[in-house]
Amino acid sequence: MSKTVVIIGTLDTKGPEIAYLRDRLRNLGLHTLVVDSGILGEPLDIEPDITRDEVAKLAGTDIEALRNAGSRGKAVRGMQAGIRQLALNLYGEGRLDAVASLGGAEGAVLAATAMKCLPVGIPKILVTPIASGRRRFGPLVGTRDVMVVHSVVDILGLNPISTAIFDNVAAALKGMLGHGHGIRPNPTSKYVAITMLGNTTEAVMSIRDELAKQDLEAVVFHSNGVGGPAMEELAADNLFVGVIDFTTDELTDELVGGFHAAGPQRLAGIGLLGLPQVVVPGCIDFSVHGPAEEVPASMKGRPLYNHNPEFTLVRTLPDEMIQLGHIFAEKLNQAKGPVVLIVPTEGLSIPNVPGGPFWNPEADAGFLRALRESLRKDIQVFTYALHINSQEFALKVANHFLALLNQKGEAN
Repeated sequence: MSKTVVIIGTLDTKGPEIAYLRDRLRNLGLHTLVVDSGILGEPLDIEPDITRDEVAKLAGTDIEALRNAGSRGKAVRGMQAGIRQLALNLYGEGRLDAVASLGGAEGAVLAATAMKCLPVGIPKILVTPIASGRRRFGPLVGTRDVMVVHSVVDILGLNPISTAIFDNVAAALKGMLGHGHGIRPNPTSKYVAITMLGNTTEAVMSIRDELAKQDLEAVVFHSNGVGGPAMEELAADNLFVGVIDFTTDELTDELVGGFHAAGPQRLAGIGLLGLPQVVVPGCIDFSVHGPAEEVPASMKGRPLYNHNPEFTLVRTLPDEMIQLGHIFAEKLNQAKGPVVLIVPTEGLSIPNVPGGPFWNPEADAGFLRALRESLRKDIQVFTYALHINSQEFALKVANHFLALLNQKGEAN
C-alpha cells in the first residue's frame, strides 16, 4: 500500500511550488495530502485536499475570524492550533506516514507545529529560507527529529536551484519511507536515560559501561535546553526503566537566561511519572552563552570559561546556587517514585577544580544547604568528596541507581 506524505503550505503564496513537490512525490509512487495553511488569499494554481477552512474549524474558529484577529501573530497562533490537531487526527487515522513543507517564516512555523507533535521516526522535512543565519531553531524543531533544509533561494518560483532542492527532498522522503522506521525498542533490553554535556562526558561514559555489566542500555541526552525535555517526553512513552539525571545545567540557564534554558517544567516530569531516578547537580555551576564579547552586560565581571569559539560558560553566583538548591527541592518533592540525590563536593564541572576559574566550594556548599533545607525528609542526599568526572564518583552514581532498581525489582 502506498505511503502518504502530508504536504503543508500557505497555498496563497506557495501554491505552484507545493504543486511541484506533490507531483514529484506522486511520480515516485507516493500518495499525497495537500493541506492549505494560508490565511489571507486564495490558493494559487493548486487545489488542496484539506482546505484552510477545515483547518480553522479544528482550531474552534473559522477563517474569517482568523483574518480579523487583530494581528498577524494572533491569526497564525489560531491556525497553528488547527494544524496541530489535524496532524494528530491524520496520524491517528493512519493517513499520515510523513510530513513535508515548503515555507517562508510564517509557513515554516505553521508546518513545524504539525511536525513537533508527531512521534520520533515519522519522516519530517521542512524546507525554508530561514534555515540559515542567526536563527532560533527551537520553533522549527522543538524536541523532535525534524529535518530542516535551507532552500538557498526564496520559495517563489521554479528554477534550477529550487527544483534541485525540491527533487532531492522528494527523493529523501521516498527513501525514508522505504527504508526508515520509528522507534523500535528491543523487547529484551532495558533502557536507562542519562543526561550529559561535554563537561560530564567522561563520567557518563563510565556510568554507561557499568550499567552495561547489568544488561542495562544507556540512552544519553545532551543537556542543552532540548535534551532534558526530550528525555522527559520519551520517558512518558514508557521507554525507560529509570533515569540518571546527571547533568542538570538546564535549570541554571532557566534561572539566569542562558542558552540551555529548558522551560519551567524541567526536572519535575520524571518524578511525576514515578520512575526511579538518581539526580546529580552536574554543571549547575555555570550557564551557557555565546562568544565572550556577546555575554550579557549583566554578567560582566563573573568568572568565564572559553568552552569553544561559539560558547562561553559563565560561573553561577553564590546566591543563585542557593536559589537552585530550593528549586531542585521544590521539583523533586513532587516525585511519586524513588529518588536519590548525589552531590560531588570537589567540583561540578571541568573548570570547577582547585585553581580553576569556577572553583568556589563555598558557593557550591550553599546549593547543598538550601537543598537540604527544602527537600522532603524521606529523599536521601549523598555527598562524596570527589570531582564529578572522577571514575570513583561515576561508579557510586551507577551503584546508587542499581540499588533503586533492585528496590523496585526492575534490574532482574
